[in-house]
Amino acid sequence: MAKKHSPKLEAKLRQLPARPGVYLMKDNRGKILYVGKAINLRQRVRSYFQNPEKLAPKVKALAEKIADLDYTVTDTEIEALILESNLIKEYRPRYNIDLKDDKHYPYLRVTVQEEFPRIHVARRVQKDGARYFGPYPNAGAVRETVRLLQRLFPLRSCRGPLAPNKQKRPCLNNHINRCLAPCAGKVAPEEYREVVEEVLLFLEGKQDKLLADLAARMEAAAEKMEFEKAARLRDQYRAVEAVAEKQKIVVTTGGERDIIALAAGAELGCAQLFVIRGGKLTGREHFLLTNPTGESAAELLKAFLHRYYSHAGEIPPEIVLSEEVPEKDLVTEWLKQRRGAGVKLLVPKRGPKKDLLRLALDNARLFLDQELLHTKARDPRAALQSLAEAVGLDSPPLRIEGYDISHFQGEGTVAAMVVFEHGTAKPSDYRRFRIRSVDKPDDYASMREVIGRRFARLRSAQAEDPGTEKAQDPFLLVPDLLLIDGGPGQLSAARQSLQEQGYGMLPVISLAEEEEVIYLPGRQEALRLPRTSPALQLLQRVRDEAHRYAVTTQRRQRSRPSRGSSLLAIPGIGDARRKALLRAFGSLSAMREASLEELAAVQGMNRKAAEALYHFLHTAEE
Repeated sequence: MAKKHSPKLEAKLRQLPARPGVYLMKDNRGKILYVGKAINLRQRVRSYFQNPEKLAPKVKALAEKIADLDYTVTDTEIEALILESNLIKEYRPRYNIDLKDDKHYPYLRVTVQEEFPRIHVARRVQKDGARYFGPYPNAGAVRETVRLLQRLFPLRSCRGPLAPNKQKRPCLNNHINRCLAPCAGKVAPEEYREVVEEVLLFLEGKQDKLLADLAARMEAAAEKMEFEKAARLRDQYRAVEAVAEKQKIVVTTGGERDIIALAAGAELGCAQLFVIRGGKLTGREHFLLTNPTGESAAELLKAFLHRYYSHAGEIPPEIVLSEEVPEKDLVTEWLKQRRGAGVKLLVPKRGPKKDLLRLALDNARLFLDQELLHTKARDPRAALQSLAEAVGLDSPPLRIEGYDISHFQGEGTVAAMVVFEHGTAKPSDYRRFRIRSVDKPDDYASMREVIGRRFARLRSAQAEDPGTEKAQDPFLLVPDLLLIDGGPGQLSAARQSLQEQGYGMLPVISLAEEEEVIYLPGRQEALRLPRTSPALQLLQRVRDEAHRYAVTTQRRQRSRPSRGSSLLAIPGIGDARRKALLRAFGSLSAMREASLEELAAVQGMNRKAAEALYHFLHTAEE
């Protein structure tokens, strides 16, 4: 049965025009869920509100969330395509196919509109007259390319325009032959422009033409007896030649083209791009795409063409695809408008292009498989389920408490409790303990104390109110699993303390750091999980966080100001109460002169702690 919609939405559905345009689906909070285009808005939009049984499961999930819609009519479908692309870029709706982790992929920008251009990394393509190359998903590789270009071609790296009438002293880059120093008037604009053209040839993949130009300029400089300039050109020639030698893959058919292959998964897709310039493979990039509605590889490929070439610095005359895309003529016309010249979309059936396409598709599938494995490993639900199976729990441990002991050269022993809920750290539930019953380093006794104190608090509260486990105090919540940092000895001490407090049935395990093995109660042999196991990696995160928190607590205690530190030895007096007492009285001498009632009246104090403090002050000197 079709879902009933609000009168406002029903009215909009009745008024939809049978014209090209773009529609925006919204939820009940006005958030845009999906942006789409249609050659017939009435027919396309109303299809979402027909019998839900005819919709794909993920499209059905989208349709159930639609509470409102807006639309904009256009004169042509190509205008609708352009508007759709711009709106997706602006709103990034949840249910649209999009480039994964696209935080404005970087470009290489050459400021050819300036008299003395420079090259740098940019995040947006602007209509400013500059030349843009990209986008590139690997920002580190882009920065490395900039460093390479700065070594090969001595362009300026300083920002802003140069004032020809105000010459400066050359910077260090000029002294190390990394800049021609136009700021100091050391190079004519014509000579500088020659270097800029060399950079453009390099970025366009036309190394053969670049090498020929460098060789001609080198010979001309030698004939004019400009030996220093000839030597610089010779070094530049050798460096470019060395870079060009690394491009071993040569396409026999030559030409300028992009080769794009796409591998599709249930919720993710991967597009592999091979950039062919001058008959050589000059660049390889892979892009991950979200697939929230389970679209086919052809739909993902069409969406990638829209997203990538909306921002691409250049569009080649030919784009080779792994399969035919829907609305091919529309996409071709859009690309033609973007490039300002004709663009051909080709799906080869045989020959060298097909061979390169097969290689690109193999790479796309490999990257997609790797990403799916990493995504699965990062999924807390999978890790929790894996952990439950590994250690024999009936259900995934949604609340895990991790414990660790820390001391400094045998003194100042402290313990830390950290909490992970649903596989994620919950710092608001972390707690620290000062060990009271142990005078010398004894991890086993310290672990017995901290576990005993933690569950004595829970037992006391449950005795007063059986529903206490639902309280917000982390000490009053029952964990699904306890993780102890250490080996069989620490595990045994924790189990003993749990049994004494009446919680012997709680699951508890330990993780030994050196060999990364797990010890289970009643099992003599340690459990060894693969290093890549999501369960082991989750336990390591809990253990490492407990260790970090314990060490931080211990260091904080060592660096604590000594003023009033003797108060910390009094049962019931912690750092918060110590500070409150010092704020109220100012010194130990003033506290000694105070009555028991005055001590108990301090914020945070109670009668029992006040009595212990009163007794301490009158029987001992700091």
